[in-house]
Amino acid sequence: MPRPSKCRRICTLPRTSRFGPPEPSDDTPKIFMTLDEFETIRLIDYLGYDQEDCAVQMGVARTTIQAVYNRARRKLAEALVTGSVLQIEGGNYMLCSHSGDCCGKNCGEHSCYGRRCQGEPTAGQAKINRTKNGGCKHENCSNL
Repeated sequence: MPRPSKCRRICTLPRTSRFGPPEPSDDTPKIFMTLDEFETIRLIDYLGYDQEDCAVQMGVARTTIQAVYNRARRKLAEALVTGSVLQIEGGNYMLCSHSGDCCGKNCGEHSCYGRRCQGEPTAGQAKINRTKNGGCKHENCSNL
């Protein structure tokens, strides 16, 4: 029996959750990227983290980050090459409780040090986790 998966801490939601052709037809394929996959792309490719630092930031093992990152890059490449719609939503995640104050670059400076965010999530963040975290039952996911 596999271990239950840990939810991944993300520090910011994407500004846009849909990318693709400006006027897709009904038969344009959709590719779904989870928010934790998006976060690995943001941290590693955009902010220049290595996989180890990304793993610490998201509160999971480096091998987990490697697998999530590989899936995310494969989906991103497929969307770019095929002209598909890329939709970012869902996943197994916890929104950082300091995400409103956070620049998204170094949570360690905003009391989010260690392997999990410190403090309780706000009501809005708890609602986001309940509706979009993919049913994670981990105690730190705020899945109420």
